[in-house]
Amino acid sequence: MSACEVLSAEASGGVAAALRAVDCLAGETVAASFARLFGTSAGGGALLPALTIGLTLYIAFFAIGLLTGRSRLGIAALTPRMLTLGLVLTFATSWIAYSQVVWNLATGAPDEIASVLTGTHGSATQIFGDRVDIVFGAIADAAEAGKQAALPAPTAQQGAQAAGAAVQVANGGNFTPANVMWLGALLLLLGTVGVLVTARIALAVLLAVGPIFVVFALFGGTRGLFVGWLRGLALTAVTPLFVVVGGGVVMELLVPVVVSLQDVGGVNGRAALALFVIASVHVALMAMMLKVAGTMVSAWQVFGLARRDERGDGSSAAPAAILAPAAPLMPSSAAMAAGGRTAGLVSPASVEVVAAGSGASGGSSSASRTLVSQVSSGGSANGFGGLPSLPRSRARGIGSRFAAPNRAGGLIR
Repeated sequence: MSACEVLSAEASGGVAAALRAVDCLAGETVAASFARLFGTSAGGGALLPALTIGLTLYIAFFAIGLLTGRSRLGIAALTPRMLTLGLVLTFATSWIAYSQVVWNLATGAPDEIASVLTGTHGSATQIFGDRVDIVFGAIADAAEAGKQAALPAPTAQQGAQAAGAAVQVANGGNFTPANVMWLGALLLLLGTVGVLVTARIALAVLLAVGPIFVVFALFGGTRGLFVGWLRGLALTAVTPLFVVVGGGVVMELLVPVVVSLQDVGGVNGRAALALFVIASVHVALMAMMLKVAGTMVSAWQVFGLARRDERGDGSSAAPAAILAPAAPLMPSSAAMAAGGRTAGLVSPASVEVVAAGSGASGGSSSASRTLVSQVSSGGSANGFGGLPSLPRSRARGIGSRFAAPNRAGGLIR
């Protein structure tokens, strides 16, 4: 029997045992998935041919870019390509590199940060699970004490006890202190163990399929999938950090409430209601933490691979003014008078912008005019405006040598 099977058998013993079993199973699942995808052992490496094809296409596209002039040989062009190729090969084919960097960063770094923030020694997640077990143990003891108090009394007092219990049930209905206490315990369980276990399982799934998305970082068309995978990995990695740090504060509030749950006649109603309120606040806190974590991760540019549009919301709005179409460039009369000489092109001196708007009252419309002056830069020796400069070509490389010359003495791009 393996170690994970032993931990799985003990998972029902408490929150901490369940977290240990989930972590062990997640590690085994990720290692087995990596071996089946790109492993070199027998029975593994199902996607190694696909990786070879992808690397061949990556080099072929770069060679075609050199021949057509879209790429060029140089340190600025070769360095990022070689780094990308080396990192992809390293993390897609080496389990040692993948486990030591990706696995440790995703699982160990948030736990270490939580340990520093809470001032504990060891795994902060496991210590938090032990504290949750202590709280649920006290709740179970209070419920057991309430059951003992509700047992039938001696025969002389049995009728009075039954009558009092019937009156209490009739007045309170299902909202008895014991039921409210268990409802609060259920909310507390969902807000702590539910979020932690869900985040750990989702993190294990993302790490298991991670080598495939690492290969997607080679090409620009599939790089968005790699960026989305990294964002999902960051979201599921920081969620346990928020749960442990936020849950530690809630546990401090719960300690005096849980201590006062046991009463002489059963479960203390005021303490049970306080437990329910604190558990509800904890669930709301976890929902807020998930929302904050999602907002933080969505704004991450992933090392410049996911650049956002820097324009604000106002830039996308339609302009208020309607620009009149610019007049075509016409040859100047002075240049046409010069016999046989090339006529210079003169741009219009101004463009009139007309914006129509409705008046404040009476439904009458008003129009405003804006005069935009245009100043041409540069000029010829005769005082006329020169020809506009040609746009700089993007194609500069080996393939540019084979371009045909144009009439102006340049190259046709």
